[in-house]
Amino acid sequence: MNRSERIRFILTENLHPGHLEVRDESHKHIGHPGARPGGETHYEIIIKSRGFNGMSRVERHQAVYKLLADELKTGLHAVRIQADSEG
Repeated sequence: MNRSERIRFILTENLHPGHLEVRDESHKHIGHPGARPGGETHYEIIIKSRGFNGMSRVERHQAVYKLLADELKTGLHAVRIQADSEG
């Protein structure tokens, strides 16, 4: 399972999103800090979930970062997040 698949699995299992897009944008960051050969370091996540209902934007982002903590420890360098409540 590659990093994109792991991210999708983690977010789906924990937040049950109605909409989820996970895009590897590593190719846009070649030569930048944190970039690695082979990519899988920089991602965009677009997610809508009822799990975010009642949360502020900061809280939604914190929830995603918490779920991805292991990925961040193992080479995921940056995540651009658009997280919205659903419902």
